[in-house]
Amino acid sequence: MTPDALIIEFDKALRTVFAPAPTTRPVPGVDQPEAELDAAARAHAAALMRVNHCGEVCAQALYQGQALTSRDASIKQALEQAGHEETEHLAWTERRIAELGGRKSLLNPLWYAGALSMGVLAGKFGDAWNLGFLAETERQVGAHLENHQARLPAADQRSRAILAQMQRDEASHAETALRLGASELPAPIKQAMRLASKVMTTVAYYL
Repeated sequence: MTPDALIIEFDKALRTVFAPAPTTRPVPGVDQPEAELDAAARAHAAALMRVNHCGEVCAQALYQGQALTSRDASIKQALEQAGHEETEHLAWTERRIAELGGRKSLLNPLWYAGALSMGVLAGKFGDAWNLGFLAETERQVGAHLENHQARLPAADQRSRAILAQMQRDEASHAETALRLGASELPAPIKQAMRLASKVMTTVAYYL
């Protein structure tokens, strides 16, 4: 990688972790009235959205790492496009956390570094496995988002609308990976991914 390319990738990391994320799409649920939540329910909703924001930080890092090591120009472009859409998820969850009076995860730099390493490693095994890792990640994220929609306070329609749109986008990314030739990952790798996700989501709820 050239010095200029390295600077660009480092700038991406800094922007993801520390800068407000941009969005060109309307924020889902913005037309919904703000729910009247007590302090406990508001804190719970903010914590769930912090977990989802943390997941989007990881998604940015995964896509960046996978795109860096992809050998196929069309696959690299697809990964970069999916990463752009994930940036909007980052913006939506960040905004919702602020509306709920919460904060982002204190460990976002750590989560980013770990996910970037995983993305680079996945890409090293070739594009079929790279895409397989992407497809499985999106499947697991979709299940996670469905679970969080059920766990949100019933009145919090704004947060639920954001997660519902994110879930649709994740499903689309998984379909794109399959269309481009994703290989099915072995069961032990899928289980390891679930365990890693469980650690991240549990810790991020509090930190």
